[in-house]
Amino acid sequence: MANPGLSDTDCEEALRLVELHGSITAAADAAGISRTTMQSRVTTARARKSGMIVTGRSTLTNLQTGEPVMEWVKESLDRQKAAEAQQAAYEALAAKLPRIAPTVPPRATEGHLCNLYSYFDYHVGMLAWNREGGDDWDLRIAEDSLHSSFAAVISQAPQAHKAIVCIGGDWVHVDGLLPLTPASKHVLDADGRFSKIVQVAIRGIRHLIAQALEKHSEVELVVMEGNHDESGSVWLRHMLAALYENEPRLTVNDSELPFYVSRWGDVMIGFHHGHKVKNEQLPLLFAAQFPKMWGDTTKRAIHCGHRHHVDEKEYNGVTVVQHPTLAARDAYAARGGWIAERAIQAITYHSKFGQVGRVYVCPEMLAA
Repeated sequence: MANPGLSDTDCEEALRLVELHGSITAAADAAGISRTTMQSRVTTARARKSGMIVTGRSTLTNLQTGEPVMEWVKESLDRQKAAEAQQAAYEALAAKLPRIAPTVPPRATEGHLCNLYSYFDYHVGMLAWNREGGDDWDLRIAEDSLHSSFAAVISQAPQAHKAIVCIGGDWVHVDGLLPLTPASKHVLDADGRFSKIVQVAIRGIRHLIAQALEKHSEVELVVMEGNHDESGSVWLRHMLAALYENEPRLTVNDSELPFYVSRWGDVMIGFHHGHKVKNEQLPLLFAAQFPKMWGDTTKRAIHCGHRHHVDEKEYNGVTVVQHPTLAARDAYAARGGWIAERAIQAITYHSKFGQVGRVYVCPEMLAA
């Protein structure tokens, strides 16, 4: 909760310590104060910088003297103004971006094949500590791992005509200036300023696109909504569509719902992060939402993530594939006892026969 009694000096010092030490917990330890106190200072500092409005006040009064002892100010964003500003920012960003010139396609590709490259739950901007979760994770590690993992997986995958680059939700760990999940408002350990996170997030996807265009004749980009990046997925999708609008070999899936679908011959390939609908509900939902494509295809798969571990089950007419993540465990996952193998995979689909191959890459392979 924001505390109006805090001085600007205390607030600025709190932000400086979080920036220096990488997390609210570490900053609190360095300052010799409780994590709750540090969280209050950080929240107050960010609220003062981000256009908050007062929605109510609570006052603690001395019953003997009648004088106020402490006051809490309840604040929130002006939602309408925030939404208008956000939309204006999207449009301005898309309008001013220099367009990427078309690139030279590869000489020859295998016409019946399509490679699906999936990065689910990559959590760019997350901060993880090896003593808690077993491995470290920060912006530098995330960017380095992205480059090395994609180089490994794309080199082993066949020279398919088409590639689907799937950014499977929770690409960015935080969705704005405050390190909170959008819906539940869980406090997150983030690595650095939001601006730095955005820079790495954009660079990362552009790197994947560049590598995919170099190997494949046709590339489809799917930027999925996750529970960590409900708005981040929107601006990424619109920005990248504008940036590559002059590249005829790249298309961006423009679904405004968190359910996405692509067709490759007789194969239907669906996507959902997994935060809105349970896996067992996905087959009927996709059949109802995309009835024509469902009826016109004979092989079907729906890809999801969210739970950070592998699960795969065949239902009537479709297989639901739950992907792992390459990202390390953060404190929340480690303290919750959630353990899973880390990996990224490429799945190859034949236009008639469906899935015909897979490539797995794990962090141990990259280290070796």
